[in-house]
Amino acid sequence: MKAKEIFDISMELNTDTPEWPGDRPFEYALSVTKEQSGSVNVGEIKTSTHLGTHIDAPFHYDDNGLTIEEMPLEVYLSTAQVVDVQGVKKIDSKDLPEPEEGVTAVLLKSCSWKDRTKFPDSWPVFGESIAEWMKEKGIRLLGVDVPSVDQETSKELPMHQAMNVNGRYILEGIVLDDIDAGVYQLAALPLKIKGAEGSPVRAVLYK
Repeated sequence: MKAKEIFDISMELNTDTPEWPGDRPFEYALSVTKEQSGSVNVGEIKTSTHLGTHIDAPFHYDDNGLTIEEMPLEVYLSTAQVVDVQGVKKIDSKDLPEPEEGVTAVLLKSCSWKDRTKFPDSWPVFGESIAEWMKEKGIRLLGVDVPSVDQETSKELPMHQAMNVNGRYILEGIVLDDIDAGVYQLAALPLKIKGAEGSPVRAVLYK
C-alpha cells in the first residue's frame, strides 16, 4: 500500500504562538516529572480555544449555536480545494473558481500572515457573498490562513454571522505558504470538549 503524502498545515503551539490581543497566552509545563512519579512525565496545558490553527463552533458567535462536541465530523474529514488569493485585499465569491467535483471544503491561500510569532496588524477582508456561494456550491467548510474570517476589531462579525445563517463552518489559522493550489484530502478534527465554542486542531492535507 502506497504511503500518503501528508502536508501539515497547522501552527505549532508554543510560547511564541501569538494569542488574540487580551486572550490567554499558550503555556505548557510538566506538572509531574518521571523523577517525581517514579514512572512517567505528565504535562498540562493552558490556552485559549482560539489559538493557532482552530475551528469555531457556531456557539462562538451564537448563544443557540452548536458546541464543539455537536459538530458534524464529516465536515472536517473532507475533500478540500486550495485556492490562491494572494494579493487580494477583499475576497468575494467572484474571486473563487468553480470548485472541482467532490470538493466540500475551500481553503483560501492569502499568505498575508508573514510572521507567525506575532499577531498580524491586518489581513484580507472576506465578503459575506462567500457564505452564500458556499451554500450554492455545496461547500461546507471555509479555511483561512489568518486568525479570523472577520477583522480583529469587528463586533458585528458579519462573516461569522453569514456563515451561520447559511449553515457553513469555519477553520482558521491554517498554514498554506508551501501548499500549491489544487485538490487534497483534509483532516482537521476538533477535540471533543463538551460545551466548548472552539478547539485547536491538527490540520493536515494528504493525497
